[in-house]
Amino acid sequence: MSYSKRSEIPAQYTWDKTAIFKTPEDWEKALKEIEALIPAFAAYKGKLNNKETILEYLLFNTKHNKKIGLVYLYAFLGQDEDSKNTEAQTRWGRVMSMFAKLGEATSFADPEISANSKETLEDMIADPRFSDYDVSLKMILKGKDHILSAEEERIIASFSSVLGNFKAAFDRLDNGDIKWAKVTVDGKKVPLSHGVYSQLLHNPDQKVRADAFKKYYKGYIDVINTLSSLYASQVKVDWTRARTRKFGSTMESALFYEDVDKKVYENLIRCINKNLEPLHDYIALRKEVLGLKTLNMYDLYVPMIENADIKLEFDDAYDLVKKALAPLGKDYVKVLEQARKERWIDVYETPGKRSGAYSIGMQGVHPFVLLNYQQTTNDISTIAHEMGHAMHSYYSNGTQPEDKADYKIFVAEVASTCNEVLLLKYLLNTTEDVNVKKYLLTFYLDMLRTTMYRQAMFAEFEYISHSMEEKGETLTYENLCKEYLKLNKKYYGKAVRHNKEIAYEWARVPHFYRAFYVYKYSTGIISAVCIAEKILREGKSAVANYRKFLTLGCSMDPVSELKVAGVNLTTNEPFDIVAKSFADTLEELKKLLGK
Repeated sequence: MSYSKRSEIPAQYTWDKTAIFKTPEDWEKALKEIEALIPAFAAYKGKLNNKETILEYLLFNTKHNKKIGLVYLYAFLGQDEDSKNTEAQTRWGRVMSMFAKLGEATSFADPEISANSKETLEDMIADPRFSDYDVSLKMILKGKDHILSAEEERIIASFSSVLGNFKAAFDRLDNGDIKWAKVTVDGKKVPLSHGVYSQLLHNPDQKVRADAFKKYYKGYIDVINTLSSLYASQVKVDWTRARTRKFGSTMESALFYEDVDKKVYENLIRCINKNLEPLHDYIALRKEVLGLKTLNMYDLYVPMIENADIKLEFDDAYDLVKKALAPLGKDYVKVLEQARKERWIDVYETPGKRSGAYSIGMQGVHPFVLLNYQQTTNDISTIAHEMGHAMHSYYSNGTQPEDKADYKIFVAEVASTCNEVLLLKYLLNTTEDVNVKKYLLTFYLDMLRTTMYRQAMFAEFEYISHSMEEKGETLTYENLCKEYLKLNKKYYGKAVRHNKEIAYEWARVPHFYRAFYVYKYSTGIISAVCIAEKILREGKSAVANYRKFLTLGCSMDPVSELKVAGVNLTTNEPFDIVAKSFADTLEELKKLLGK
């Protein structure tokens, strides 16, 4: 189902922002109240040198942070509804300006708290009155060597809004300004968009796929100088921030604040690289099954098995997801239905709407989910994925105090991907149609290919690009394309043609503007597959452990949180388990295909 205007969409398929603020005027009032509070935050400057004043400051923060978060959320959702809505964009600009002022006014806090002696910090951590803040205090204690003077922190904070503009500029370009030529489908000219492009890659006509691929990438190639400048500037900012805080690399800085051992990252890259052969075998099988003389990069998404894609209206798809997630408990499914009735979800694609999908959660209101739903198996899986994020936020926010409620990015993809795996396992176990089963096996392989393998490739590219900057090499689009194409060839092997356009793929990945984020998709699916298999194999005990994991927020370091759910990423075992799962699934598919 598609709509030419947002106003045409039935209300039940749009999110209800009145749960945050009833009217824009209420938002305006809250924003002004926060702006008026900024001097009160700043009044603590120079006073955070004793336990009592620090506790008072922390409690003051807690008292007002919820409203600050809601003001941010309302503006964030509004600007994502339509990138060309000037009122919404103005609102978002005002929020970012407010955050810059607030960040500058409070930049003294961490340096002043950090300046206290190790003994004072340890005393606060042991004091029950600080129990809601012990995780933050432990990170301050751990990061004493990386927190600068109050004046230096103030200067850095004053540049925060400017340094964040590279991502904002990319988003505006990607969602509003890039122009694509129309694609001919069944004799009709179809306007190209992110969602339509994704759909056309599943089209059975190779000429349609090729046309969509070339025209989609031409949109990026036409502005590649701008895109490479934006990305190179973001990488430079990342390295400057890391170096300023006395880290040896951007990766070291990113993993430090995630509280993740770097050997998890190293394990991922090493284990994926040693297990590329099954992926190459799958790509070769895809070429054979599709009967193509030449397999192209735009042929990697078209279904290998015809007439088996699951096409459902959104409500039917949502009901299917609820059934698949029933092993997680009746109360879990009840909240899923509550989310639909209370309009947590913005369902359909419209002009100017942010592409892709996400979930965002804040204390003080339920989570919100953005979709761009199309009737494909992949989009049904996306419902399960994003609702996994939402449920993680729902349980974490409902269990932990504010300072511990926001789970680390490292574990952010586990609940979402676990839902996807449970959905797939449910479909495989309930279908009696051999053709559909073949399709689902290919879907699982493609899920691992695009999430475990592809995101690991992204992670390796990100490591390379940041290392180049750290060595003083200039990041031009030519050398970025060269490195990306080398990785593409290594990961996908010789059975596929590495079309020249694919070298530019890095230029359209929004997550690259958040340094060392993408590898967590790989570790996330590895953890999720292990957890889902435990749930289905062990039942209540595994569910109880997993449900406890969902409530932990950031009350523990993320690697330890995963151990609660039964996954130890400090070893090679989880990586090897999922690599074997890929190889075993490939063999099962080959048997059904008679190969």
